[in-house]
Amino acid sequence: MELELTDFREEIMSEPTWKTAITDIGGGQIRVRGYDIADIMEHLSFSDVIYLILKGELPDNQQRRMIEAMLVSSIDHGPTPPSNLAARTVFSGGNSLNAAVAAGVLTIGDSHGGAIEKCAKILQEWVQKEGTPEELAVQLVADLKEKKIRMPGYGHRIHKRDPRTVKMLEIAERIGYKGRIIELAVAVQDELERTSGRDLPLNVDGAIAAVISEMGFDWRLGKGFFIISRVPGLIAHVIEEWTREKTMRKLGPPPFEYDGPAQRDIS
Repeated sequence: MELELTDFREEIMSEPTWKTAITDIGGGQIRVRGYDIADIMEHLSFSDVIYLILKGELPDNQQRRMIEAMLVSSIDHGPTPPSNLAARTVFSGGNSLNAAVAAGVLTIGDSHGGAIEKCAKILQEWVQKEGTPEELAVQLVADLKEKKIRMPGYGHRIHKRDPRTVKMLEIAERIGYKGRIIELAVAVQDELERTSGRDLPLNVDGAIAAVISEMGFDWRLGKGFFIISRVPGLIAHVIEEWTREKTMRKLGPPPFEYDGPAQRDIS
């Protein structure tokens, strides 16, 4: 038995170590992507470090400005989005701040925040094709229509023109960061509206998708960027619920109408 245990321990110790290229830690040392944490604290902003830890390199001035605008754009959108409503509801039920914020994050999914990754995937695939952004937009919209697929990242239940998108595009134009992918995203908006006759603006999710794609981020980071942006807003909503409201208060849904079966008996 002792021999078997010794063999097992030797087998475990001989296995390859867990490798990571993100952060190196040791006695009195923390290096993120090779940079000393003390130097990072002294010289970089939070958005700089988000870019660094996700991309592996420091942003240039254009990337720095775009990621700052992008992260600010989705910090909050009022109490009605599912994530904010979920966070407030869970806290109102008597749970902790971390549980309530986690509930808000868990509500982010394909229908709430998920359009970023879906839109980024499409943009990143189509921008590699030959043609101008306008030509590609015509082909893309026609292809989606034929497949009966809705283009994610376009349209908004409140805004005819999403003010966050307008500002992001303005910043991109001003700093010279409006590249082929952003141009494709705008061209798709124009083609969607031309062919549908309706307001289908590039919304903030689509704008973020275009920006992260322009930066070279993998489309699978889409929800990640939305979570990073939205968590401060979730915390603010939970704190407001904690300090201003009574627990177990009425929090949606609004008054409802029952439309199930009429009263009936078992026998």
